[in-house]
Amino acid sequence: MVQLSFLELAFNNLVGNIPPTLGNLSSLNTLSLANNFLEGPIIQALRRLTNLVFISLTYNNLSGQVPSSFYNLSNLQVLDISDNQLEGTLSPNLHLAFPNLSSFIVGWNHFTGNFPSSLSNLTELIQFDISFNSFRGPIPPTWGHSNNLRYFGIINNSLIGTGGAQDFDFLSSLTNCTQLSYLILQGNNLGGVFPDLIGNFSGSLSVIEISNNQISGRLPEAIGNLFGLRDLLMHENSLEGTIPDSIGKLKNLGRLSFAKNNFSGNIPNSIGNLSKLSEVYMGFNAFGGSIPFTLRYCTSMQLFNVRENNLSGNIPTQTFGYQQGLVYLDLSTNSFTSPIPSDFGSLKHLSTVFLYENKLSGVIPMELFSCSALTELYLYTNSFHGSIPSLFGSLKSLEILDLSSNFFSGTIPHELENLTLLNGLNLSDNQLYGQFTKKPKKLSSSPSLQHRYLRVSYGELHQATNGFSLSNLVGTGSSGSVYRGTLVHFERPVAVKVLNLQTRGASKSFMSECKALGKIKHRNLVNILTCCSSVDYKGDDFKAIVFEFMPNGSLETLLHNNEEIESRNLSLDLMQRTNIALDVAFALDYLHNESEEAVVHCDVKPTTSYNSGNQASSSVIKGTIGYLPPEYGEGGSVSPQGDIYSYGILLLEILTGKRPTDAMFGEGLSLTKFCKMAITEGTTEIVDARLLLTPFDEGERRITQQQNIEECLVSFARIGVACSQEYPTQRMSIKDAIMELHAIRQKLLR
Repeated sequence: MVQLSFLELAFNNLVGNIPPTLGNLSSLNTLSLANNFLEGPIIQALRRLTNLVFISLTYNNLSGQVPSSFYNLSNLQVLDISDNQLEGTLSPNLHLAFPNLSSFIVGWNHFTGNFPSSLSNLTELIQFDISFNSFRGPIPPTWGHSNNLRYFGIINNSLIGTGGAQDFDFLSSLTNCTQLSYLILQGNNLGGVFPDLIGNFSGSLSVIEISNNQISGRLPEAIGNLFGLRDLLMHENSLEGTIPDSIGKLKNLGRLSFAKNNFSGNIPNSIGNLSKLSEVYMGFNAFGGSIPFTLRYCTSMQLFNVRENNLSGNIPTQTFGYQQGLVYLDLSTNSFTSPIPSDFGSLKHLSTVFLYENKLSGVIPMELFSCSALTELYLYTNSFHGSIPSLFGSLKSLEILDLSSNFFSGTIPHELENLTLLNGLNLSDNQLYGQFTKKPKKLSSSPSLQHRYLRVSYGELHQATNGFSLSNLVGTGSSGSVYRGTLVHFERPVAVKVLNLQTRGASKSFMSECKALGKIKHRNLVNILTCCSSVDYKGDDFKAIVFEFMPNGSLETLLHNNEEIESRNLSLDLMQRTNIALDVAFALDYLHNESEEAVVHCDVKPTTSYNSGNQASSSVIKGTIGYLPPEYGEGGSVSPQGDIYSYGILLLEILTGKRPTDAMFGEGLSLTKFCKMAITEGTTEIVDARLLLTPFDEGERRITQQQNIEECLVSFARIGVACSQEYPTQRMSIKDAIMELHAIRQKLLR
């Protein structure tokens, strides 16, 4: 194939060596073998690809040294050989070998030798990453020529820094790189005082990550000049003194980490100016005084950690209560006094709370039990008193409860037996007495439908759901309503789907639906437990199917912060969303292609829904507005392709955080068209903003690789658009969707 110019084989399961015959593709200008399992050396034959502009061999198991002939590829603009087992030294004349280079990415290998300083002379260089190697310094002070430089990444090359004052001399030249957005210097043994000239960087600087070094001195007042900064991560250094008030000028700051330094003084009141601040890590310092009341204005806060400081005074009232999205709070090992503020009760999404080792007192406020998403609560080593409230039994999501080393008295409330998820309980060193409760074990499941289900009566279901009350209603669908309930024969709560018998064909489809569901067994599909065909108290026909209850709420809750439904996580990252999309796809593939008879779900959406319909059972239009495929509205029969359409809309909602029924859609603009336009015009502009933030402690292998994330977002959008095409024959198959999503997942993992 001598005319071949583009060869893309990334994200497969290719093994073995790179074949020498690749060297015969003399017209090749783009070669990607990334994300495979290739091994052996970079072959000499590649030297013949003199037209090569782009080469990516990243994420393989290639070994050995870079052959000298490789440096003959003088037209290269993008060189990515990261994440392999390559070793040895690099040529000292890289700028001569690759004069047009824009991306030099060789991180996560075993390279040694001097810092590749000649690259600082390249005027077209955009991305520079040599992380996780063993290069030795110093970093050259000659980066002023690289006017296009946007990403400067050096992570964990511990021989670069000396721990001395001269280690940051190179920063002065980097201030001339006016396009620089990412300055990543984590774990390089860089020392000396953090220089004032940091304030000379341009407003384009978005991320500073200089954690795990030996940096000393005070944080410069000039830090406030970096108005474009989104992440400021300086944990695990030797910084000291107070935080300057100028920190309040960083209006775009989303993540702030000063943990494990020697900071002292008060947390400045100016922190309240940072309305976009979502994550704060200030633990393991010597901060004193109290938490500033201005923190209430940081209404985007999701995580706040000031563990192990010298903070004192009351936990301020009317402060944390304003942070409606707060998920994680750590005030442990300080000297806070007074009771827990009652306004904690407004934190519907609060999941993890560390208040241990303080001087807190009083009783547990009743408002705390409004925090229905609590999973971990640590109150040990304080001075709380009174009885342990029975309302602890209402926190159904609670997994760990530690009330030890306080002054609680009275008996242990028997309501704790309702906490079915509890796996850690510590009540030691209190003044409790009486009997420890324990719920008697019940049947964990019933026989399958195929072997004569344990039938239940209308009366039992009426009692189990408190008369099918609205307070127990968890979802509605095109064929019925779903209620939460508790049946005596089952250990855990159940979901009771009551069929709407006014819908044409509902009674006829009941047995076929039960038959189909009874044969279904898949890890991503909810199990049917029993069924009911009876009459209600008015003498009308009544039919219901009982399923396992899913206690963590719906995807709707996680995407749209629905405060009426319990939620344990409001910050699904791209990996979590990809995993959810894959799980749903696997379930649909099973229903459409692997069950005994093809089963069409008919109502794929993020809200709680237990709908299912046999493909041949009914001609009734099924589905939910916004997710309903166009052909159903025109009288077409239900089909697997209809599910694919709904699934595509679901993917785009997962990506954008926007419902298909959002007010912005209409007059020719749909969610699908909205995303299709963005694929070419800028996907990051339309995605859920929370997807663009990743916790600093998740990025040790590659800190905020914006380009990598954007590629995954584009791929995700393409799948959603391909699945939600207007005509069924144009839609992507579910198996292809699985393959594409798996590729995204592999890219994120690696």
